[in-house]
Amino acid sequence: MNDRLDSDLASLRIERGPAASSSSGRVFVWIAGLAVLGGVVFAGWRFASSAIQASLFETEVSMTEVASVSPAQAQIQLTSSGYVVPQVEIDVSSKIVGRVDKVTVREGSAVKQGQLLFELDANDQRTAVATAQARAAAARARAATARAQLGEVAVQLTREQKLVASGAMGAATADDLAARSKSLTEQVNAADADVTASQAEVTALSVNLGNTTIRSPIAGTVVTKPLQPGDVVTPGTSMVRIADFESIVVETDVPEARLHLVKPKGPCEIVLDAYPDKRWRGEVVETSPQLNRAKATATVKVRFLDRDATVLPEMAARVSFLESALDESKMKEPPKTILPGSAVVDRAGAKVVFTVDSGHARMIPVSLGAPFSDGFESTSGPPPGTKLVSNPPPTLGDGQAIKEKSP
Repeated sequence: MNDRLDSDLASLRIERGPAASSSSGRVFVWIAGLAVLGGVVFAGWRFASSAIQASLFETEVSMTEVASVSPAQAQIQLTSSGYVVPQVEIDVSSKIVGRVDKVTVREGSAVKQGQLLFELDANDQRTAVATAQARAAAARARAATARAQLGEVAVQLTREQKLVASGAMGAATADDLAARSKSLTEQVNAADADVTASQAEVTALSVNLGNTTIRSPIAGTVVTKPLQPGDVVTPGTSMVRIADFESIVVETDVPEARLHLVKPKGPCEIVLDAYPDKRWRGEVVETSPQLNRAKATATVKVRFLDRDATVLPEMAARVSFLESALDESKMKEPPKTILPGSAVVDRAGAKVVFTVDSGHARMIPVSLGAPFSDGFESTSGPPPGTKLVSNPPPTLGDGQAIKEKSP
């Protein structure tokens, strides 16, 4: 009995030989491998989820912009933006209804005051003038006939009055002639009135004929495409616009709270967005007599002291109001393009910035010069005024959708 119990217990003993050890080692390796694989999968999921989120959703970013700093920076008291506006600008129109027959100018043409611009079809007006002239001639003929008849009766009346005075004739005939003379005098007056009316009609129609020739009321430059032959015009329809470039100024809105910094005939520096590396000297010529209540601003007009042919109407401009005028040497120094330090980041060992293009970030390589304030002078990169992403996150990539953070 005891031998059988010992035998059964022996059959339940765990084998501690080499086979069991090998099996345990394989289990441990499998467990360790699964743990490492799980960690890799988790890390990949975290990274992929960030990338997918960045590509599918708009990233909120803060914005800044590329600045342009001129040598006049130390003297600038106020900077404001505006537009180039000619003060003398007119729309040429016709006084009559007509069809354009001839055009002598094109867009961009320089014209003198009184220069021919358009000719309208004048056949109808010429016919009307000729008809009126014929009626005036007929009225003059009737007046001449009435005057001749009056002269004949006057001679007869004089002769009869002499006979009556000598007693050779009775007074009846003389009285009849006197009455006839009076009637003919009224006919002559009526005929003369017809002549005057007919001649006035000729004059009016001749003015209408003259209105078929349209001339420039001012000297200037054609700034719009003129109407072409065959176009029909009516009074008030603009046929072409002419601007006097000599009257060009920059109109800029200055906040009411800073209006005290604008002085009459005060010196200014003008920079056009079209030519950010070029500067013009300016002078304050006028401040609007009334403020814009809605915007709390006043319109200040600044004229160019050295304007050239590159300055065109409706160009965007930036005006810096200076404490004192700049000398010629300072005016020749080009402005510096400054990149904000917060917008410059490293990507793949290169310095880049992110611009904004239709709601997407665009990575632009830049070359930096000397430090300037809290930024860097740019030797190559986006131009002044370009919007940049400030403090771009590490996950921001080229083409990624972005939106500006709310203030």
